[in-house]
Amino acid sequence: MGSRFPSHQLSNGLYVSGRPEQPKERAPTMGSTAMPYTGGDIKKSGELGKMFDIPMDGSKSRKSGQLTSAPSRTGSFGGAASHSGPIMPNAAARANYTTSGPVSSGGMTGSTSVKKTNSGPLNKHGEPLKKSSGPQSGGVTRQNSGHIPPVLPTTGLITSGPISSGPLNSSGAPRKVSGPLESMGSMKLQSSSVAHNPAVTTLGQDDYSFRKNFPKTILWSVILIFVMGFIAGGFILGAVHNAILLAVVGILFAAVAALFTWNTCWGRNAIVNFISRYPDAELRTAKNGQYVKVSGVVTCGNVPLESSFRRVPRCVYTSTSLYEYRGWDSKPANPTHRRFTWGLRSSERHIVDFYISDFQSGLRALVKTGYGARVTPYVDESVIIDVNPENKDMSPDFVRWLGERNLSSDDRTMRLKEGYIKEGSTVSVMGVVQRNDNVLMIVPPPEPLTTGCQWSNCIFPASLEGVVLRCEDSSKNDVIPV
Repeated sequence: MGSRFPSHQLSNGLYVSGRPEQPKERAPTMGSTAMPYTGGDIKKSGELGKMFDIPMDGSKSRKSGQLTSAPSRTGSFGGAASHSGPIMPNAAARANYTTSGPVSSGGMTGSTSVKKTNSGPLNKHGEPLKKSSGPQSGGVTRQNSGHIPPVLPTTGLITSGPISSGPLNSSGAPRKVSGPLESMGSMKLQSSSVAHNPAVTTLGQDDYSFRKNFPKTILWSVILIFVMGFIAGGFILGAVHNAILLAVVGILFAAVAALFTWNTCWGRNAIVNFISRYPDAELRTAKNGQYVKVSGVVTCGNVPLESSFRRVPRCVYTSTSLYEYRGWDSKPANPTHRRFTWGLRSSERHIVDFYISDFQSGLRALVKTGYGARVTPYVDESVIIDVNPENKDMSPDFVRWLGERNLSSDDRTMRLKEGYIKEGSTVSVMGVVQRNDNVLMIVPPPEPLTTGCQWSNCIFPASLEGVVLRCEDSSKNDVIPV
């Protein structure tokens, strides 16, 4: 019986109105699996190897192109087989699809469709590997949560941030990567390693000596004149019994001896006063090659020092001196040690390159005092400890300090002095300005500086070699934090 409304019969025999629904075309299924890790071997990289005509591994088959198979054929694809290209089965119900990567299926027929999409590496059974986000105590320990960046070797580059920031070690904890900064242990150099460091200048014992500053030719000429005068005065006294010449020579000799003794005792203070009176220059207007005096705050360079006895860190200059008093039957501290005087037994003085910030202009200059440069320091020292045979065991630090330098303390009267210039101290530096590629430096002058005669103080002229450094006792002054 006909009807104006179309109807159709379902598979269960029921009639329903409307036209039968047309079967929808199935969208192609894309299966993508990642290639296993090749370890950098191009022979295992699939299509990339074919592009450069490199033979593939014989144990693994690489198939590329269009494949057709009958529905009744049973195929087994190896775990390492790679199919790049459309696979066209004869069954009409299947749509075209492309597989790339390893496919593993046991007993899979050509007429059955792929039901599972693998987007990662597969194991030998055809199942995807489990992802792990950290080290495990068993099973699979390979991490497959994305691209694994390679661990780069340590380059020694000094960067900001905590030292633990960086790559991880095998246990998952932050791996400490350190360059030359940590390897030098904050650069606190001890006396045993300072002497072998080329960046450290080891200075002599005496910073001022009257005999070194006074010309030797004039000194020996004066001695010869007085010897001849005494001989002539004695001859006249014996011949004519006249002592006038001998008395005049004696008075002149006493005056010259007193003058020499005055310069020996007060010569250092006169040089310090000369440095204090020398006018300060402004680094902003200083010309290249000009001799200047700059006063400012000290900042450590690449190699800070540490004082020998007090262990004061971040110093640019350190000085430790051990003196001994020699009595009538005491041992001399050195070959020129006279009785009833203090003699120098041991001295350690070191200095390195540092920066100084000018008070007037605010500019910062590099003072080249390291690497064996000529330096004349005038740094005050303070008495740290006085030791006599009765209290030599009262200071274990002093005994330790002597033991580190193989110095004995058997019934000696000793005095230890130490001076240093630490970061933040105020100093005065005298040297030659040098500008090199916008870098402002103060370097030693080619010729020593002469102070000239100070007639008002009866002081002979003295020579100052190299960079002149002046600083008061740093242990009594407050430093400026930098």
